Amino acid sequence: MTGPTTMHEFSPGLAGIPAAKSSVSFVNGQTGLLEYRGIRIEELAQHSSFLETTYLLLYDELPAQTELDRFTADVTRHRRIKYQITELIKCLPEHGPPMDALQAAVAALGMFYPARNVVDRQVQYWSTIRLIAKVPTIVAAYYRLRRGDEQIQPRDDLDHTSNFLYMLTEQVPDPLIAKVLDTCLILHAEHTMNASTFSGLVTASTLADPYTVVSSAIGTLKGPLHGGATQETVAMLEEIGSVEHVRPYIKKRLAEKQKLMGFGHRIYKVKDPRAVILQQLAQQLFAQHGRSPLYTLAEKVERVGEELLAGKGIHANVDFYSGVLYKTMGLDEDFFTCMFAMARVSGWLAHWQEQVKDNKLFRPDQIYEGQHGRAYVPIDRRLGGL
Repeated sequence: MTGPTTMHEFSPGLAGIPAAKSSVSFVNGQTGLLEYRGIRIEELAQHSSFLETTYLLLYDELPAQTELDRFTADVTRHRRIKYQITELIKCLPEHGPPMDALQAAVAALGMFYPARNVVDRQVQYWSTIRLIAKVPTIVAAYYRLRRGDEQIQPRDDLDHTSNFLYMLTEQVPDPLIAKVLDTCLILHAEHTMNASTFSGLVTASTLADPYTVVSSAIGTLKGPLHGGATQETVAMLEEIGSVEHVRPYIKKRLAEKQKLMGFGHRIYKVKDPRAVILQQLAQQLFAQHGRSPLYTLAEKVERVGEELLAGKGIHANVDFYSGVLYKTMGLDEDFFTCMFAMARVSGWLAHWQEQVKDNKLFRPDQIYEGQHGRAYVPIDRRLGGL
């Protein structure tokens, strides 16, 4: 017996199927073009700051000075987290994945700041402010608490990124390091309909609160095929160890049909423009702080990878060099994806605001491949299949 069937064209992972309309960002994977609200990423990386770029993503305009001052002041005032959130973080395993701690803490924020009326503009604004302000504080708190150190409270006289670095070390950071990290946050802030943005939109379409939306996106981002690739790339470079091992390592990996971490992208068929900017940032950092041996190794891996993979449209992506930069700054490797999440909150929230403005519940279809019309067999007549 067969049931009624509906014929659909099957696209694994929904590859290439538009799931939403958006004006937040645009990618041309054939030419390596990335724009936020119509402005090229190269211009934003050179001239903007993370908070200014965040404002652009959220409100579709570069802010006037008074608007940016107000936005920055609101973010600054909401950096602190309630002591219950700190106590929650203290209860988590010391060696647990930082992204798990971040996801749990962000979900808990929603209990302290109810935001049920998600179409209300004031609810949207203050939820957005709190998430952008508090996520770095949560990351820094877990960074220190898991080491047995006390949490460091934010400093209102420091800019967004300098304050984050201060909360890690209790030292005002080198301005160049703060500027490089701020630019990294710009590069990671948004990237159209990626897996974590889609996850957040699905959650948003149920009219869940924005803390739940961001928490679900964090859970998606942490996978090694998404944001977790930054940490995996550094682990690969450390496994290779030296430049003379690069070619045999890559050939062996490809022969075994394994991915070369930090290479390839679902959209880009040329080198990721963000990877190009990250290399420029690395040169600025090395000019003042010395060249990283890991970067020299990464350059060799990219050259060999390009030689063997470029013909297939596989090139270095944003994950390839970002981890090297974070490592050079002294950040723990398992926190690399948290840097990604701190930045991507801006993009997730921009898409959340778009979604709830003209909401429709995400409810995709499936192609059923199972049986029909099977009879129920009493347990004493079942033979067992194991």
